[in-house]
Amino acid sequence: MNETTQTSHPTAASAELARIDGDTPTLRLFALLEVIAQKNQLFSLQSLVEETGLPKPTLHRMLQQLESAGMLQRDGDGRHYSTGLRLRRMAEQLLLNNTVHGARHAVLRQLVDEVGESCNLTALSGSEVLYLDRVETPAPLRFYLHPGSRVPAHCSASGKLFLAQMSPSQRRRLLEHAVLEKYTARTLTTVEALEAELERVSRDGYAFDDEEFLPGLFCVAVLVPNPQGRSNTGIAIQAPVMRLSHDKVLKLLPALHDAAEPRQGAQAVAGAATGGAGHGEDRGRCSASGRKGRRGGGLSDASAPRRPVLE
Repeated sequence: MNETTQTSHPTAASAELARIDGDTPTLRLFALLEVIAQKNQLFSLQSLVEETGLPKPTLHRMLQQLESAGMLQRDGDGRHYSTGLRLRRMAEQLLLNNTVHGARHAVLRQLVDEVGESCNLTALSGSEVLYLDRVETPAPLRFYLHPGSRVPAHCSASGKLFLAQMSPSQRRRLLEHAVLEKYTARTLTTVEALEAELERVSRDGYAFDDEEFLPGLFCVAVLVPNPQGRSNTGIAIQAPVMRLSHDKVLKLLPALHDAAEPRQGAQAVAGAATGGAGHGEDRGRCSASGRKGRRGGGLSDASAPRRPVLE
């Protein structure tokens, strides 16, 4: 029995090793970054040794190179690593300047023409929501947020969707250094209130920002489906409360879901969903059960969020 167990274990372990391929040291560093990019929590040198099968001295040297380049940073006790600022900024720039920008912008334009309100595409970046693209409504009264703007995740419709995908422990790690700042009287500023809201979001598959970031601004968002599992892209409708309410927004959800679906041409949008400037998301926790009544068709500085301009 012991011989059988000992013989099978190395075979299973070797089958799970992450491959670090490349003809040059630079390509091997890039392959290691690909392994690291898939992680949703801090990692150690020893965990990478076990995952890749590379010698510890080799991996230690590679991690030192990536850390000195700003691609990785040490956290906690100094023995664990996470993605560095330079790597996160690179991911953000890739999303903002995606080569499918024209196609995804056309999807947003079509949605704006259909619903008559401003629409945007977002991704999670740390504890903030990054605006990747936006098309404004022609209506004279509107809130303006340009691509590259950031808003806190806890008071953003898209941000709630990203947070709802995570496990409670992942959310705690992400938000422990981010104060749940009060922007309006409606902002959720306690963990208990936010968790209750995220439970509803996870159940319904869509999220609201009901004047939680800016007085007079209402927003509804859904995730862009990603066939590979995790999505780091949200698509949203945003308007003044005098034109958009809970009752009206439920009638707009089918159009929002249609814009997010690949069969409606949103594969251009979904291309950003597999990347992501954020980290820590869990896979598939925010369901799509909120698609009730849908039709069958079909990089700025991170210091402070930019406030919308009311025109």
